[in-house]
Amino acid sequence: MAQSVLTPQSEDFPRWYQDVVAKGEMADNGPVRGTMVIRPYGWSIWERMQAELDARIKETGAQNAYFPLFIPLSYFQREAEHVEGFSPELAVVTHAGGEELAEPIVVRPTSETVIGEFMAKWIQSYRDLPLLLNQWSNVVRWELRPRLFLRSSEFLWQEGHTAHASYEDANAFATKIHLEVYNDFLENVLAAPTYLGIKPASERFAGAINSMTAEGMMRDGKALQMATSHELGQNFARAFDIYYQSEAGQAELCYTSSWGASTRMVGGLIMLHGDDNGLVVPPRLAPIQVVVIAVRDEPEVNDACDRVAASLKAADVRVRIDHGRGSFGRRVTDWEIKGVPLRVEVGPRDLKEGLVTVVRRDTGAKVTLALDSVAPTAASLLEEIQVDMFEGAKARLAEATHDVANIPEAIEAAETGFARLDWSQVGEAGEAELKVDAVTVRCLQRRDGSMPLNDTEDDLVCIVSKSY
Repeated sequence: MAQSVLTPQSEDFPRWYQDVVAKGEMADNGPVRGTMVIRPYGWSIWERMQAELDARIKETGAQNAYFPLFIPLSYFQREAEHVEGFSPELAVVTHAGGEELAEPIVVRPTSETVIGEFMAKWIQSYRDLPLLLNQWSNVVRWELRPRLFLRSSEFLWQEGHTAHASYEDANAFATKIHLEVYNDFLENVLAAPTYLGIKPASERFAGAINSMTAEGMMRDGKALQMATSHELGQNFARAFDIYYQSEAGQAELCYTSSWGASTRMVGGLIMLHGDDNGLVVPPRLAPIQVVVIAVRDEPEVNDACDRVAASLKAADVRVRIDHGRGSFGRRVTDWEIKGVPLRVEVGPRDLKEGLVTVVRRDTGAKVTLALDSVAPTAASLLEEIQVDMFEGAKARLAEATHDVANIPEAIEAAETGFARLDWSQVGEAGEAELKVDAVTVRCLQRRDGSMPLNDTEDDLVCIVSKSY
């Protein structure tokens, strides 16, 4: 039914995306170009993402903190590569309180500089290391072509920042975050398989010596960067004098890292799993795992809905009741667009026999169940849906990844998916050739799919595609 209210993906994928965001009540455009208002349903999905990521981040030993939104421009100028990388995206405040400021203030695009300033203040000895910080905040990057969730001038994220005594410790922790926080969340909650690897030098975070990335494939074959972890070496430590006294009593420069994931993942959720009927939300992520719908607004039907919902809540299932007010077909369409994993339909005819109908959002498969068996069946079905969604996305990713021998073949393959080829066939000249056709190197991997330490290792392969 939702096909009549959403643009089909095959007809116009960007328009389909906009339809889902609007009609799924996810978000709306804000009053300033590039800003967004996240509606309650969209916010509930982001809250679930936050909770899952936050728990994993804390398990690594990192602690949450908060740093200012306003950062002196001079902080950015102390790390030349960083300010050069962000200059086109900076929002700068020059007047406040009716007067021109003595020093311009940057509205936070990321917090390496301000956190570096306070790391230098807080770190005195090797006993203070590692310092593991994370903050949940908003950031501002002035996007030229904004799109809700994917590229907005203001967005929400978590950004982790750490300081270590050695390169090895910094590398190990950044890698741990990438695998045990981001990849674990992506695979086991978002049901999102990705290619894990490092960015080539041309695509690294400004000021980093290495950037790790998780690249997902959307339904239209384009890539979306889902999360990144950056090794900053001693660049920011040197710029902000982040030293510690070693056990031998020597002043030593720290090694730092930063890592982040944002509301872009909400856009990734939509484009990775969505279909022509709207969103399809993995059960472990879904703020509403089951919606119980009354076919008609009748006392006996509504009472049965309440009983079914109560049994689901008792089984720790996140449930919502939709009593039969308004067109049943319209209400079903609305819930399909929102992507709730399971729908329980309670109608007067089935109810006379003590039965209800349970519908899977991902496949549309229906089963008729007795009232008292809904809760145990729903719990097992939700887990089955979670597994099926991940395996389905993994199969799509594998099917749309093509091994190619050269740049022209890579450009052709990128029209419908990803291309994989030897990094030795690309290099700087190849990257320039790819970009003519809006194709970029998404990541570099070893042949076994593991992450290399740097882009100079022998026998590397790269994943290339068009992207968001």
